[in-house]
Amino acid sequence: MKKTASTNSSVRKLKKELATSEFRVSIFGSARLKMEAKEYKMIYSLAKMLGQRGIDIINGGGPGLMEAASKGHKSAGKKRKNSHVIGLNIKLPIEQKFNPDLDIKKTFTRFSGRLDAFMSLSNAFIVAPGGVGTLLEMLYAWQLMQVNQTCNVPIILLGDMWPGFVKWVEKEQLKRKLISERDLNLLFLAKNCKEAVKMIDTAYREFKSGNKNYCINYKKYKLY
Repeated sequence: MKKTASTNSSVRKLKKELATSEFRVSIFGSARLKMEAKEYKMIYSLAKMLGQRGIDIINGGGPGLMEAASKGHKSAGKKRKNSHVIGLNIKLPIEQKFNPDLDIKKTFTRFSGRLDAFMSLSNAFIVAPGGVGTLLEMLYAWQLMQVNQTCNVPIILLGDMWPGFVKWVEKEQLKRKLISERDLNLLFLAKNCKEAVKMIDTAYREFKSGNKNYCINYKKYKLY
């Protein structure tokens, strides 16, 4: 398929973004939740707080909680400084349209390429309530950290959906020694966006300090 000028421009912008050492937070979550949902409002608030700190965010580029993240970040206004909202969309049989509040966007035809882009760009992950796609994104990040193919950066499970999942992991996987304590320690639980942002602030301070122990994903897991 022939690439359009718009497609080429999107690829150039993404490559340029990958080449910079900015601190970025990926936000994963359901495309199905609407504006009236408590999770939508939570992600809007979270993204606004990150925007006020001038921190880039990345989401799947579509509706639901992805839209909430984009709108929330944009609502920070001038405090966003030069930070971006990056949307990594996926071509599906039922077309998923880009939400309107993205600064950089790219459409992928394969989930594997899209997941790799999330991994390469991100210095922290927020996992909001979601379905199979959200689980895929979270588990992909978790596994790559487990086998040292990406850096150990925070995977923050946000909201009341996740404590039961962590208890199941402890009971069924950790107790049977199918995973290690180290693996489980890669996951962090946050009840609300304030707790999540507090964790992000800690990671961001380490990043800004130039701490040699803080791992920058784009250096280890480079796509282009």
